[in-house]
Amino acid sequence: MSRFERVRERLRRAYESGRQSVRAGRRTAADVPEPARVASPSSPGPAAPPTATVVGAEPPAALHGSTASRDDADVPHALRIAAAWSWRLIVVGVVFWALLKLVSTISIVIIPLAVAMLLSALLAPAVGWLLRARLPRSLATAVVLVAGLAAVIATLTLVVNEFIKGVPELAAKSTQGLQQIQDWLKTGPLHLSDNDLDRYLTELQQWVNNNTERFTSGALSTATTLAEVLTGTVLVLFATFFFLRDGNLIWRFLVRLLPVAARWKVDDAGRASWATLVAYVRATVLVAFIDAVGIGIFLVIFDVPFAFPLAALVFLGAFIPIVGATLSGGVAVLVALVDSGPVTALIILGVVIGVQQVEGHILQPLIMGRAVAIHPLAVIIGLAAGVVLAGITGAVVAVPVIAVLNTAVRRLAARTVPDTPPDAVVVASRAP
Repeated sequence: MSRFERVRERLRRAYESGRQSVRAGRRTAADVPEPARVASPSSPGPAAPPTATVVGAEPPAALHGSTASRDDADVPHALRIAAAWSWRLIVVGVVFWALLKLVSTISIVIIPLAVAMLLSALLAPAVGWLLRARLPRSLATAVVLVAGLAAVIATLTLVVNEFIKGVPELAAKSTQGLQQIQDWLKTGPLHLSDNDLDRYLTELQQWVNNNTERFTSGALSTATTLAEVLTGTVLVLFATFFFLRDGNLIWRFLVRLLPVAARWKVDDAGRASWATLVAYVRATVLVAFIDAVGIGIFLVIFDVPFAFPLAALVFLGAFIPIVGATLSGGVAVLVALVDSGPVTALIILGVVIGVQQVEGHILQPLIMGRAVAIHPLAVIIGLAAGVVLAGITGAVVAVPVIAVLNTAVRRLAARTVPDTPPDAVVVASRAP
């Protein structure tokens, strides 16, 4: 063996010996805990041998998998959980607030799109019938949209014409009703004198004069409001047409923007939500129609003026659950009171209450079913939030949004795997 080879062999042996000594030191340090090397935690002293047992020394706290340091381990577990929940809730709240600000900023676009979505859910079955009759998709969508628009215009024309015809008679009877009210205030339990009535009327006139500027400013902004309404109407028509014609293509495009692992589950939740929206809108229209027909028949029987406009008002008010039909029915009761007296008004009030009871206990559970059933507390909270955010339109849109979100969250939280789409291509690898 040459000298160079002997030197290389010695270096290799020295390196192996050093590695073994380092490994032995690490095993010794791991076997002996750190507190066992201290004689006393309060007074200094010589280090205890590795095999010594220190009396009164606490074993070190084991680090949890979620803690990054000894400081985290010293914090109580409940406090760590509360802090983790707190900052996550703060982040969610900030994101929700930002979304509300965004929606309020572009509400002139969001509200027409929401209305177009509701109209699409209402008219989608009719488009499906025409497609099954071999009509092209664009032609079927145009026919349904034009027919629906013509029905709305015809209904509004009838309502306006009947209202114009009945206004003079109702105005005369309103004057008689006010005179009867004044006589009741004088001879009734209040026993008001002419001076008291004149004083109250003077205060009312003064209040109107003081608020004339507010009324005028509102009238001056009518042009801007009219422009916004026209813009929103045009947007609703265009959006409804394209939702009906290309809704499936638009949804598939949006789903493709998501990660591949989430596409099937989101697609399943979205289609289930759309089915819920269609069922909700169709059921609401049917219930509103039954309410309007039921109240309208009694208005015609008791010869209450504006029977058709009041029935149309009940139909529109029924789209706001719980409170809509009641408020619109209250208008019918007031008209009956002015025109026909308190007896007829009480009868109409009983009819309105009876129709509401039939709607709440028979029609809605039977027609809507459990698929779109929503707790009344959620309905009330949704209505309040919708009114605050977008007024009457928000009240109309709030409950359908809650129904859709309810279905979507349930489907996303379900642990079942959605069915494989019929047009899906499954690529399988061969076993090695």
